[in-house]
Amino acid sequence: MLTLMIFLPLLGFVINGTLGKFLPKAISGGLGTAAVFGSFILALMSFMDLLGAVPAVAAVHTKLFTFLHVGGFHVDFAFQFDRLSAVMTLIITGIGTLIHLYSIAYMHEDEGFYKFFAYLNLFIFNMLVLVLGANYLMLFFGWEGVGLCSYLLIGFWYKNVNYGKAARKAFIMNRIGDLGLLMGLFLIYDTYGTFEYQDLFAKVFAGSASATGVNTAIALLLFIGAMGKSAQIPLYTWLPDAMAGPTPVSALIHAATMVTAGIYLVIRSEAIYALSPIARDVVMWIGLATSLMAALIGLKQNDIKKVLAYSTVSQLGLMFIALGCGAYTAALFHVITHAFFKALLFLGSGSVIHGMHHEQDIREMGGLRKKMPITYLTFLIGTLAITGFPFLSGFFSKDEILMSAFAHNKLVFGLALISAGITGFYMFRMFFVTFHGTYRNHHHPIEKVHESPLLMTLPLMILAVLSVVGGVINLPHYLGESISGGLHHWLSDDGLGHFSPILMYPEHAIELSHTAEIGLLAMAVGVFVIAFLYTRNKYVVKGAVPESDADQMGMGKVLANKFYVDEAYDTAFVSPIEAVGDVVGDYVDEKGVKGLVDGVGSGSNFVSRTLSKIQNGNIEYYLVYMVIGVALLLAFNLF
Repeated sequence: MLTLMIFLPLLGFVINGTLGKFLPKAISGGLGTAAVFGSFILALMSFMDLLGAVPAVAAVHTKLFTFLHVGGFHVDFAFQFDRLSAVMTLIITGIGTLIHLYSIAYMHEDEGFYKFFAYLNLFIFNMLVLVLGANYLMLFFGWEGVGLCSYLLIGFWYKNVNYGKAARKAFIMNRIGDLGLLMGLFLIYDTYGTFEYQDLFAKVFAGSASATGVNTAIALLLFIGAMGKSAQIPLYTWLPDAMAGPTPVSALIHAATMVTAGIYLVIRSEAIYALSPIARDVVMWIGLATSLMAALIGLKQNDIKKVLAYSTVSQLGLMFIALGCGAYTAALFHVITHAFFKALLFLGSGSVIHGMHHEQDIREMGGLRKKMPITYLTFLIGTLAITGFPFLSGFFSKDEILMSAFAHNKLVFGLALISAGITGFYMFRMFFVTFHGTYRNHHHPIEKVHESPLLMTLPLMILAVLSVVGGVINLPHYLGESISGGLHHWLSDDGLGHFSPILMYPEHAIELSHTAEIGLLAMAVGVFVIAFLYTRNKYVVKGAVPESDADQMGMGKVLANKFYVDEAYDTAFVSPIEAVGDVVGDYVDEKGVKGLVDGVGSGSNFVSRTLSKIQNGNIEYYLVYMVIGVALLLAFNLF
């Protein structure tokens, strides 16, 4: 079952990649969707088996073959379905299915329809290899495969030069992070002699007293890899540019697959991080800086997908704050709820773009709620969920992160609360400007604006329901011990009171009084209310429209230009490398290598032309050459 779960999307890729060109679009799209849905059903069945197993089963292992066996080095091509990978697999295949279904309608007119579904299937396959691999080497295979697929999907409309540049940027920045991951893996094997999770974690704890320094080095190197995939400072700028890909790609990358890989890596390596306080602090502070910076940038973005992109970067920062605080369950909980409402928001933005004939600037929208009622209602739910509206999914997961931060570091808590509050301002700003007020697009009449077809609105409705009820999987303690902490118990306990090998080191206990919890809850709700009332008054009551980039002044201009980070990277890295490339191309290549090759060719031509004159067909000349040759030989031997 596990093998079939993983390879069904690969089968979809092979069929669509080879025969999709000859298949009707309905069959091609349906096949790609069915492949992922089949994996979801198998994942759900495996999850239920794991849930109901008596005695409790920690994991299901499947070994296909020995991948490498050289001397003492031994790595199996094997998969592991445990409690952590079960959660990730359900997210990947469940959200992936809805995105595939949505794409059938969204990409229907695209000439590369079959190729798009082939790439999506390959993306899902590699992500499954990443989270279901039984060792770090299998994780790395999936990790690199996801990077390749992201390049193909972000640059799917490659005829647009800027889109191709965005894909290249994502690929290169992820390779920088991957170098850190690869060095971390080398250090893991050099220190512990294995890539297998269970063997490694047992050795980590066995040598914990003497290996603090090396564990810190490993943890930091792994985090560099996570920074690339999960878009943390300084390797975050690729993610907003990844909006160049079709909207379903944005939803897949941001909600269910690529950006969650870094979170998964840190949680999977929890045993290493548990013994490295320095590494956890680095993770926490970088997550905090990323969350704040991205939230501030989101305040001045006017492209509907760019706003959502920076919100993803900010939300990922919150997850890393939780990881740095040792709150692994809180981080994973937010991964789940974020998958629900962020997929909803991205697919909702795609519905808006589809109805607006590819318009993405929110300043060119307005008043769409009457023309697109389903998109409006579902987008509202997604907005409320991400901003922390009470009792929606994002409310519970974000609240748990804030409480973890409060218990760990009061300054981190305060800054994280500010970041969460800013989320409300830029999200409600985008929502009200897009759906309320008056219609402002003079190039596309409002009469032509329309609601999206059922294949696009159905996933929106399903995700809206999940965004509302998703919080029940890990309710907070103040609601009652009997119903709280479901996800935490699932990850840390096998159901019989024994710790699961998945998280061998217990998560730091967060002991807060109910009074403190209610107080923190009230603060979060207060921030939400302020953000809602301020933005509604400004953009609905007063009818304000966001300024153009040219009209921005002071700090607003800095935020609109994203703190000039891309410009700084261009000055510090891109331009010098291009200059070196020009020198190498002009002098080393053209005048050096090419000159040498051309010189050898010219010399050969000269010699051949000279020798050709000797071969003139005159026997007398040949006889003279023979006599001269014999004379030279005699002289050489005599003297």
